[in-house]
Amino acid sequence: MLNGKLDGGEPIFTTMSRLSSECGAINLGQGFPDYPMDGKLVNLLTQAMEDGHNQYAPLAGIAPLRKAIAEKIDFLYGLSVDPETEVCVTPGATYAIYTAFTTVLHEGDEVIVFEPAYDSYIPNIEINGGRPVLIPLSAPDFKIDWERVREAITPRTKMIIINNPHNPSGMLLSATDMVELSDLVLSNGLYLLSDEVYEHLVFDNQRFESVLRYPELFQRSFVTYSFGKVYHCTGWKTGYCIAPEKLMTEFKKVHQYNAFCCFSPVQFALATYLGDKEAYLGLGKFFEPKRDLLESLLSAVGLKPIPSKGSFFQLYDYSDLSNEDELSYVKRLTVEAGVSAIPVSSFYADKRNQGLLRFCFAKEDATLREAGARLKAFFES
Repeated sequence: MLNGKLDGGEPIFTTMSRLSSECGAINLGQGFPDYPMDGKLVNLLTQAMEDGHNQYAPLAGIAPLRKAIAEKIDFLYGLSVDPETEVCVTPGATYAIYTAFTTVLHEGDEVIVFEPAYDSYIPNIEINGGRPVLIPLSAPDFKIDWERVREAITPRTKMIIINNPHNPSGMLLSATDMVELSDLVLSNGLYLLSDEVYEHLVFDNQRFESVLRYPELFQRSFVTYSFGKVYHCTGWKTGYCIAPEKLMTEFKKVHQYNAFCCFSPVQFALATYLGDKEAYLGLGKFFEPKRDLLESLLSAVGLKPIPSKGSFFQLYDYSDLSNEDELSYVKRLTVEAGVSAIPVSSFYADKRNQGLLRFCFAKEDATLREAGARLKAFFES
């Protein structure tokens, strides 16, 4: 019998999406949009294929795209990165996260992970021989207790991973948080992996504190991004990693023997499309009304919203409505109400239940309204 490297079974996202499909439910669980992406980007992709850009791309990505990424970083965060040595295009941000872990970790190394956490972090650490050191964050604000982080650091600690804006809570790290983080990383000689795929989905006129705003911290960091999250094309599975040259050199060694390169036509399309700054600068204002619409609809049926400052997710507390565990409750909502969500317990290694569900508002307004109507009918029945 094969001695598998990872425990666990089917991801919760697969389970709930399948159940949602079987029941004809509205899927507000998994993080993907139900509205079309910009036709201009589709046309650019078509044009790239027709122009013959259908063979292998360079390992780190085509030069025009890396240059456009570097220009965007300078524009947004005032950091000058070298497109030749500090930028690598990857087949999605999750791949970049895995590659960064593989680059750094050796058997027995420890990685500090804040829970609730995106479900790929822990398996990616474990498959590389590392040990996740879990620090839970508490509702409703999910703030990091930096003293607790200090106490968790041991001689085996190699890396900290952060997700900002945070999935699933919608929490944002503050400038004070970044100072604390920088002090811990630099004073202990750690590496940082910063998952910033929701960088443009920030609400209420708040400033996003990217690691790229902190040059000293960046020198110890891998920072990962997703074009799919930004441009509503999750199926394209294209992202990128930014890291200082000494780290990126090692990152590309791992990348070389895995994917080697990414889908060429998409890169040519994105290289041109990145010139339209409004396509990403306007995302916060695009999603904020959707967050507010869903909040008004779900609050009306008794679900208590936990403020979302970023991402396209919001958590809701149902503890006043039911004492069921999260997985049972969300399955019942899917089957009986026709609306699907994700139990927040699935973002914790110990599957703790707090009466919280994650809903995605990256949907057409009509979809959100229909979900609200279905839940209203369910709770009134």
